Amino acid sequence: MSEQQWNKQPNSDYCFVCGRKNPRGLYMRFYDNGRNEVYADYTVSADYQGYPGVVHGGIVAAMLDEVVGRVAMIGDHHHFMMSVKLEVKYRHPVPVETPLKIIGRIVKLRGRLGKAVGEIRLPDGTLAAEAALTLADVPAELLQNANLEGLGWYVDEDGREN
Repeated sequence: MSEQQWNKQPNSDYCFVCGRKNPRGLYMRFYDNGRNEVYADYTVSADYQGYPGVVHGGIVAAMLDEVVGRVAMIGDHHHFMMSVKLEVKYRHPVPVETPLKIIGRIVKLRGRLGKAVGEIRLPDGTLAAEAALTLADVPAELLQNANLEGLGWYVDEDGREN
């Protein structure tokens, strides 16, 4: 990304996309610019292919859902929103074992609802997939007894990437 400051976002222990300890997870790490954008650089293992050499569409959708949903955490890593509607457009096959740039951007966050968009780009800049997401605040009753420490929800400062 550009020369601006990027802030590492928290991960949990067992989330499929970002979990540090999920034995079948993607182990993705996310960064935000403090204003309106979240990104991850990531290379998908061949373990997650659908067609030979191509990332399974469900994995593509999961990566987009995560990066776009994380825009709500910019400035407040405890502002949890959940997906209400996810629309994915697959523009180009996403190859496994290839460095990808995954980006989420705020369109509008106001009140308890929000809209955001995302994209996956190939190394040459080709748009491989894009998403539009409608978000809603996680209901208070779900967060009321949440033990974020027990979930392992913290910023991992050890410098490891994927």
